[in-house]
Amino acid sequence: MARCTAPVRGHRSASAAANCPACGRRYGRYGGYSGYGSYSPSSYSPSRSSVGSRSSGGGSGRSTKPRWSQAGSSVWYTPEEVRALTPVRNSVENLAKQPDLRDVFLCHAWDDRQGPAKELHDLLESRGVSVWFSEKDVGLGVPLLRAIDKGLANSRVGIVLVTPALLRRLPAEGIADKELSALLARDRLVPIVHETTYEALREVSPLLGSRSGLSTAEEPMAEVAAKLAELVALYLCCPHGFAIQMWLPVMAPLLLLIILSY
Repeated sequence: MARCTAPVRGHRSASAAANCPACGRRYGRYGGYSGYGSYSPSSYSPSRSSVGSRSSGGGSGRSTKPRWSQAGSSVWYTPEEVRALTPVRNSVENLAKQPDLRDVFLCHAWDDRQGPAKELHDLLESRGVSVWFSEKDVGLGVPLLRAIDKGLANSRVGIVLVTPALLRRLPAEGIADKELSALLARDRLVPIVHETTYEALREVSPLLGSRSGLSTAEEPMAEVAAKLAELVALYLCCPHGFAIQMWLPVMAPLLLLIILSY
């Protein structure tokens, strides 16, 4: 009889579960949520990795760079990561002409607001990513649900920080569950699994568990933040091969004033 290779804490990634002689067949049952016709098939393709193999910097399978990666970038991806993140990147580029949007909406459990959620927020902002984060974007006296609704509507990408605390909160159908429900309806969602497993996530949310994402079991949080920063960065390639950040929609009024003054 086949024996599970991770019987105590579970597998750290979907790829590990798929390769396990005991859990591989069970894992296969989660593929293809064809019954949910209103969701994009590309978004809900079964994830065969978490997405990723091992830590970056030349680790196992990390030898690819996506088309949105800048020249000279030290961040490497697995082919599975590139395939999973490409639809999200396409959505980011389609929204490039809306300059007032935040780059990222960070969905997290209330218990994580001063822990891993703040860590991820700080890492992203240190890389120039604008993040909607409830700890700083919901003022005193502001209705929480309305503020979250605006944050979701005005963000290019949704990140769900999947932790043991979030898995405990979701069944209660609280704020995090409402955020997740809204994010699942769009093709702009990236789950970040932290200190838990995809098996545990699928037990609570099969739809979110079917999404490919990133995992801090495969690479440190700083590397995850680096990939997210590249994912949402908007660049305009120049004829000489340089890349400048796509500030044109924001700077256009100022440029017009300068031209008219001459």
